[in-house]
Amino acid sequence: MADKQRQNDSLAYVTPQAHGHADAWSEESRQRGGQKITEVAEVIPPPEVAAALRLSPGESAVARRRVILLDGEPIELADSYYPSPIARGTALAETRKIKGGAPTLLASLGYRAKHVSEDLEFRDADAFEREALALPEGASVLTLLRTTATAGGSPFEVQVMVMKAPRRLHYEIEVD
Repeated sequence: MADKQRQNDSLAYVTPQAHGHADAWSEESRQRGGQKITEVAEVIPPPEVAAALRLSPGESAVARRRVILLDGEPIELADSYYPSPIARGTALAETRKIKGGAPTLLASLGYRAKHVSEDLEFRDADAFEREALALPEGASVLTLLRTTATAGGSPFEVQVMVMKAPRRLHYEIEVD
């Protein structure tokens, strides 16, 4: 798996799509192997997610959890979190693909990405990650925490991606 590379243009993942076009997640995963939605639920998010979304203690978020596949193998766990008041009653809270993807739906609700921050961390995989990604004991993972906010600075989406390592990631972002 180490020789397989993934080029990631983060901007594609936060940009709404034109009517009738697939979202970046679906398009990339279709080309590379697919994705499975494993859970959609209203949860109390992990502390780092709650902090990034600026949630009060005990405040919930809607989590959309997916497994990303490459050549039939799980290579990434991708969880997206949305404040419950934004997601509740929308397709974000349903266990199905979202037509045009989450950025398109969010834009229709008035939440357009203006600022995106990403934090990368290389660490040991925990037991859940080892099992889900079919990793051996002592394996490492690369995590990416992406926070997307409005022009006014209000965060409305946090994505936590846990990827098999070692892998090489290449980022390019065009800024207007």
